[in-house]
Amino acid sequence: MVSNGTLLVLNSGSSSVKFALFDLASHEPRRVWSGAFQRIGFDNGRFTASDVGGTILVEETLPVPDHVAALDRLLDWIGRQAMQDELVAVGHRIVHGGEDCDCSLLVTPELEARLEHLIPLAPLHMPHNLAGITAVRMRRPDLVQVAAFDTAFRHSLPRIARMTGLPRSLLDNGIRRYGFHGLSYEYVVEDMRRRSGHIAAAERIIVAHLGNGASMAAIRDGRSVETSMGFSTLAGLPMGTRPGDLDPGILLHLMLERQVSAEELQDILYHQSGLLGLSGLSRNMADLLARPDLPEAAEAIDFYCHHARRHLAGLTAALGGLDRLVLTGGIGANSPEIRGRICDGMDYLGLALDADRNNAQQRVVSADDSPVLIEAFKTDEELVIARHAQNLLGAASIAGKVQNYG
Repeated sequence: MVSNGTLLVLNSGSSSVKFALFDLASHEPRRVWSGAFQRIGFDNGRFTASDVGGTILVEETLPVPDHVAALDRLLDWIGRQAMQDELVAVGHRIVHGGEDCDCSLLVTPELEARLEHLIPLAPLHMPHNLAGITAVRMRRPDLVQVAAFDTAFRHSLPRIARMTGLPRSLLDNGIRRYGFHGLSYEYVVEDMRRRSGHIAAAERIIVAHLGNGASMAAIRDGRSVETSMGFSTLAGLPMGTRPGDLDPGILLHLMLERQVSAEELQDILYHQSGLLGLSGLSRNMADLLARPDLPEAAEAIDFYCHHARRHLAGLTAALGGLDRLVLTGGIGANSPEIRGRICDGMDYLGLALDADRNNAQQRVVSADDSPVLIEAFKTDEELVIARHAQNLLGAASIAGKVQNYG
C-alpha cells in the first residue's frame, strides 16, 4: 500500500527550509527525524537535524546563499541516510493554491504549471516551494509528491472578508483576499481540539503566527473568519523584509512621481522593507533584540509590536470579543520579550500576561485572573502536511490513482 513507508516533508519558508521524515505505518504519521536550514541568505547559515530522541544527526554552520543550495545540500544528506530507500513520497508546503485549491493534491505537470502562474502573488515563497518539487523530481523521479496549500484553510472566509474595495469585475476575476499560514492555523485548531475538546475550538480565538513572515487570524468554530493578510503575502503585519499594510498612494507616488519601476518596487516591498529596512541591520528579530544600543533596531521592534497590537485589536471586531490568544511562529513561540510587548497595555481586551510564566516559556502564559487565555507554543506545519499526504496517498492507492510524474 502506498501509504506505508516513510514520507519526507519539505517546508520552504522565506528564510528557512524545515524538513522532517515521517513513518506512515500507523494511523497518525510518526516523526522519525527533523531539521532545518536556517538563516538562508546569510554566510552563517545553519543546517541541523536530529532524531525524535534529540540525538543530533548533523549540525553545520555554512554559507547558504539561497533555497536551491539548501535543498541540494539536504537531498545529498538524505541520500546518505540508511532509511532513504524506504521513501515513498514527499509532501510540500505550497504557500498559494489559488481559488481552486481547497485541499491537498497530488503533484502533476498540470498542477505545477498552474502554480507557476501564482508566483507573482507570493514571490518570496512560491519559487522556493516549486524548486523543492523540481529538485525531488530530478533526484528521485520515482517518488510521489503531494502539495499541501497554505491558502486552503482560508476557503472558509466569509465572502465579505474575501472582498476588496476594488470594482466587482476584478473580484470576479480572482482579485480577492486569500490569507496565508493556513497550515500553521490548522495545526493550532487541531491541537486545541485534541487537548481541550471541541468546546475550545468553538471559542473566539485569535492566532498570531509571528516569524519572518507574520499574520494573524480570527477563528471561530475552528474556521477562519478574518485574517490580516490578503491578496498577497505583503499585507497585514510588518515582517522580516516586507512592510505590511501600506497606503496604496505611496506605491502610486513612487511609480508616477519618482519613476520607480515595477521591478524595483517589487524588490523594495519583498526584500528591502520590514525589520530589515527599518533597522538597517537585520530581518531577524533575535539580531535586533541583541542590539538595544542601536536606535534603529529599537524603533523597528517598536514598530513591529505597535502594529501587532493594532491588528490584534482589530480582529476582535470580527469575533465580537476574544476568549483565547495563541502566539506561535518563530517569534511568537520563542520570544518572551516580544510577547510581553505585544500584550502590554491590552488589558482592556482582557489580556493579562504572567511575567514568570512568560519568561519560563510555559504553554499558558496568561495570569490566573486573565479573562482571556493566552498560550504560546510551537506550531507543526510539517505534521499537518504529513497528515494530508498520508490521507491523500491512502485514498489514491485504494482508487488506483497513484502515479509518478518523473
